[in-house]
Amino acid sequence: MSTPTTPSLPTTHRALLLTSRSSPLTLLPSHPLPPLTPGSALIRVLATHVISYTRDVLSGARPYPFPTPLVPGGMCVGRVAAVGPDATTLSPGQLVYVQSFLVGRDNPDVGCMLGFFSGSTAGTRRMVEGEWRDGTLAEYVRVPLENCVGLDEGRLLAQPEPGVGEGGLGYTVEDLAYLQTPMIVYGGLRDIELRPGETVVVAPATGGFGGAAVQVALAMGAGRVIAMGRNEEALRRVGGLDGERVRTLRIVGDDWEGELAGIKALALGGVVDAFFDISPPGALGSSHFKAGILALRRNGRVSFMSGVRGDLPLPMSEIMHRNLKLRGKWMYDREDIQGFMKLVHSGLLKLGAQGGNEITGRFGLEGWKEAFDLAAEKAQVGQMAVIVP
Repeated sequence: MSTPTTPSLPTTHRALLLTSRSSPLTLLPSHPLPPLTPGSALIRVLATHVISYTRDVLSGARPYPFPTPLVPGGMCVGRVAAVGPDATTLSPGQLVYVQSFLVGRDNPDVGCMLGFFSGSTAGTRRMVEGEWRDGTLAEYVRVPLENCVGLDEGRLLAQPEPGVGEGGLGYTVEDLAYLQTPMIVYGGLRDIELRPGETVVVAPATGGFGGAAVQVALAMGAGRVIAMGRNEEALRRVGGLDGERVRTLRIVGDDWEGELAGIKALALGGVVDAFFDISPPGALGSSHFKAGILALRRNGRVSFMSGVRGDLPLPMSEIMHRNLKLRGKWMYDREDIQGFMKLVHSGLLKLGAQGGNEITGRFGLEGWKEAFDLAAEKAQVGQMAVIVP
């Protein structure tokens, strides 16, 4: 049997560079290839999912801290081009998913986002300003070994074989670019131990992350998912994910009593086990927070993965008397990734058109502006613009 060899690598590659928040991205035709270091892998980028608010982050409309100049972009599907000398599993040519959540190796309590967000501590700022400065909007990216999630290429990309249980799932490489969105919400749902058969309220469920939470809750075996939101068209799209187990309810914004009654009427047996919140920054003051919490049974659980930056009034007496458990969760842990990938490789979590997802557009690096605009315009459940370097 021949021994795999590392292919010769170029010295430069194409990359998008952001020099300042007030300037457009520049496509560099010959950006220096980052040197391989211990603890790292060099990845040939195949497809990158453009998050809906990428445009706002890079322009400063969403005031995320990050250094400039910067090659932005956090997650991608790619092939391993080379690995550092301490790699134990990854090998050149392997198909991987690069997840963007960087965690301190000497302090797992701090984290930041590759190519997007430098965190809130001096340590995380050093990570993004130094070793992990360049992101995935390029032909190659250097990332920590632990941020590479191995993919079973035969299982995920091969076509299904009728009557053969171990046949492929028939996805494309671009379908796999969606993985980080459901991976994030899986972290919150696993954190509150969502169990098969339970009823969970997801609010709001009309955006990309909320819609993914509905997909993941179904894959985890939820008996009923009550998807809440303001956009009726998006609610219809979410409801179409599973006509048997998904019910939708419109958020009015100032009628928590009506929303509470609606939740109870839609829950299996009138019992709600869990409430998953992933509200956007502007949702502070929305009635769905109170309705979702008060709908819970005794010993019910709440996961807050919200982007709201403010203080939320809580029904403290009810929380105490019902023994409710409230958990905050940012992103995911290593154990979450492992559990999530079991859902993916087993086929329980459907990707691509099978899961109700839609690739809204494919762009090269030179089409970044159109990709950013389309991602912002079409941001409902499963919708994804991709950049293919």
